[in-house]
Amino acid sequence: MRVLIRRLYLTVAVSCMSGLLVACGPQQLPSGLVYCSEGNPESFNPQLVTSGTTIDATSHQIYSRLIDYDPLSGQLMPALATAWEVSEDGLSYRFILRENVKFQQSKRFSPSRPFNAEDVLFSFNRIIDTAHPYHNVSRSGYPFFQSIGFADLVKNIEKINDYEVIFHLQRKDASFLANLATDFAVILSAQYAEQQLALGQPENVDHFAIGTGPFTLVQYVKNEYIRYRRNPDYWGEPAKIDMLVFDITTKSTARLAKLITGDCSVSALPKASELPVIKQHPQLHLESQPGLNVAFWAFNTQKPPLNDVRVRQALAYAVDKKNILQAVYQNTALEASGLLPPTSWADDDYPSPESYNPQKARALLQEAGVKQLTIDIWAMPAARAYNPNALKTAELIQSDLANIGVKVNIISYDWSVFSQKLNHDAYDSVLIGWNADNSDPDNFFTPLLSCSAMKSHNNRSRWCNAEFDDLLERARQAPTQAERKVLYQQAEAFLTTEMPLLSLAHAKRIALTRSEVKDMKLTPFGGVSFATTQKMLPEAN
Repeated sequence: MRVLIRRLYLTVAVSCMSGLLVACGPQQLPSGLVYCSEGNPESFNPQLVTSGTTIDATSHQIYSRLIDYDPLSGQLMPALATAWEVSEDGLSYRFILRENVKFQQSKRFSPSRPFNAEDVLFSFNRIIDTAHPYHNVSRSGYPFFQSIGFADLVKNIEKINDYEVIFHLQRKDASFLANLATDFAVILSAQYAEQQLALGQPENVDHFAIGTGPFTLVQYVKNEYIRYRRNPDYWGEPAKIDMLVFDITTKSTARLAKLITGDCSVSALPKASELPVIKQHPQLHLESQPGLNVAFWAFNTQKPPLNDVRVRQALAYAVDKKNILQAVYQNTALEASGLLPPTSWADDDYPSPESYNPQKARALLQEAGVKQLTIDIWAMPAARAYNPNALKTAELIQSDLANIGVKVNIISYDWSVFSQKLNHDAYDSVLIGWNADNSDPDNFFTPLLSCSAMKSHNNRSRWCNAEFDDLLERARQAPTQAERKVLYQQAEAFLTTEMPLLSLAHAKRIALTRSEVKDMKLTPFGGVSFATTQKMLPEAN
């Protein structure tokens, strides 16, 4: 009965907007789309998280950035900044801002001015200035920006006039523009923030989001749904649908069932094992493309005996990646030899050497003097693009390690508890991954394995190496792409030796849609966007 009521509610929600659109009627039915999402967002401000589930629910629906990536070419394109230029010394980035852009309205906020330079300053000074009144409002910090050392990189942000700003850097950084185009670099309303601060409720800025994106947040009920309506004042091309609903459905089988019955029009993260079922339903379509992502097994290098590189190498040699690819991904992914996927311009284009060697694994454990080892593997409870079934992956690794005399305990929690406990660094190892936020190869290294990323808890290996950090710094400052590629290949070789994590797979990005859904665009990186998606009405008889 509860499922039936919820199904009916979602149908009514798409049609009626619960009074936020005009009343339902035969001539006034708005267009709507229901997306079966895999989990709850942790926040409605993507600056505060690195969770893909949160990014999908926020970044491209509610917000805009200074610059974006063209989904077809992958090149940088104007967004809230219409133009930009870089100084000859590479230390200053000047942005010309778009005029007459309106912020969204809600019952809490009605903007009295358009977007301008003050909003850019607020959005980024909150992150880099520890004395800023909003800096500590985020209890989780700013993990992506902290992991890339953004506060150390940006000297200051200068307002030239209402529609011109300059970012002054401490040093050259070839990844700077790419990082401003990430899903985390959203622009918030300074006016909304000032208002909420005066009311003593600054956290509302992150919970009850206001942006300049194609959709406005209407309502969120945890474990149930998120509702959005089309932003009538969006600066870009208006969204094709009036209403968007994220139906939060954690089980993949339930998402597939809802897609088949029409309760959802788009579904996230199908399991590879479900693909044969999809083929039996002609109204379903599989959208896929190579992804800029990596699934990996991170070792907590601060915990003995995982602080011994020989032990980490032994565990890596014991894992049969090809078996994981077949059983978990069913040929929807490529075996990973390092962090960089084949679609990255910094990948070496050479086949990976054979890495599965249980005999060598046993010899390394013996050399390290480790006997009767027992370790925990934490496995993500939610499916992600880079790993559709982390629990299954953990079971396969458990079996592989049993062959070398290592016992494995598999641990998992609800996603919100899982992510919180991860930040306490009490795990032995964790199966997790990374979906790139931009096409710059640095996005696979600095956010995951730098010393600054360790401070922000985004470095799940808890591995800090000054020589490796210096290598990444030289890569960011190198003047040509060819020189940067050489340095990133050196970084890959460094990781192969030190083995703070074992890269497992690079998966395709996959989404399931019903036949009435058109223009569902998948990009190789970043979150999902419904700004151009259409849902066609059935043809009249």
